[in-house]
Amino acid sequence: MIWRGATALAGGALGLAAPLAGADWRERLALSGPEAAPGGIWLHAASVGELNSVQVLAEALARDFPLVVTTNSLTGRVLARRLGYPCALAPLDVPQAVGRFLDRLRPAVLVTVENELWPNRSAMATARGVAQVVVGARISARSAARWGRLPGLIGPMLARIDALSAQDADSEARLLALGLRAGALTPRLNLKLLAPAQVEPGEDGPERARTVLAASTHEGEDAPMLDAWAAARAAVPDLRLILAPRHPRRGDAVAALIAARGLDFVRRSQGGGLGTPVLLADTLGEMAAWYRAAGICITGGSFADHGGHTPWEPAAWRCAILHGPHVANHAGDYADLAAAGAARGCTAEALPQLLAALAQDGAGQRRMGEAARALLLARAGDPATLVARIKALARRGLA
Repeated sequence: MIWRGATALAGGALGLAAPLAGADWRERLALSGPEAAPGGIWLHAASVGELNSVQVLAEALARDFPLVVTTNSLTGRVLARRLGYPCALAPLDVPQAVGRFLDRLRPAVLVTVENELWPNRSAMATARGVAQVVVGARISARSAARWGRLPGLIGPMLARIDALSAQDADSEARLLALGLRAGALTPRLNLKLLAPAQVEPGEDGPERARTVLAASTHEGEDAPMLDAWAAARAAVPDLRLILAPRHPRRGDAVAALIAARGLDFVRRSQGGGLGTPVLLADTLGEMAAWYRAAGICITGGSFADHGGHTPWEPAAWRCAILHGPHVANHAGDYADLAAAGAARGCTAEALPQLLAALAQDGAGQRRMGEAARALLLARAGDPATLVARIKALARRGLA
């Protein structure tokens, strides 16, 4: 039963995200699937996003216990395989499939990511002595009102939960009102922020304060970034720019824009590095290096109307964050960062002056970057308490 709403009552809401082949149906019916030593941990994440968000917890748990991952989607299963975990499509929530799955794995703990509770899975896990944990739980006021009309269904499922970490205080209150035991609550975690919160920035290099990263730019943003940097460089002659397009396939087009301005630049895709005034970072998988190198980060998607990209990755690296007016995708995050003195918004016209002033204020940059990282850590939460709780439940199951 997915607690997002009563649509889960329909036969079509069994978590099927795509047509399945015969072998996939065998997994859904628990007629095949991974083997694992008894007393391990069953981690269920609906799809790719949920599994990505819980990687920090998964790695911590897998160090001490056998870990098996299930997902509702084929793409989620692909990711689980890539991460190296024994995995399968989750069993359908019918007694026969759930029973076969539990009998084969005999887990000590079932850890569910975010918003999925299924009645047969819940009842049968408890009947077999399997502890139940929910991480990153959230429930809207609308969903809570709907579930309030089905207390005989949601209440027992919530009452069986041994530990639950919610994303926010409102979700905690709604779940308690629906039947969650107060003693099951653990400190809140924002799963999507756990991975960036694990970053260890290290010491700043001597050129970091004079290096600007335009991160994940979209078409229409590269020219304003180049012009703002060139104007700021008139006041700060040693100012460097790393221009990282969101889609590296745009590398040739962006290179043409740089060349048309007569700027000295190299392309990372051709082996170039940080020794020139402009580095066109037209590769994949190297953003961490650019965040590490740049004291100032301009977040892309915010000067063209793409809603703005997440500020938390540059925050993890203690970057002073600048952004344009289009941040609807993360409006609350940017507002909170601005209130903490960690981010500043501006127009493309105002960007050159702001860049020049910030590039000449190393102490101000550091204050902004440290404030950004401090807010990230506070928002993410510390997973240590939850990890310890899950491991204690697993050891209890082995006793």
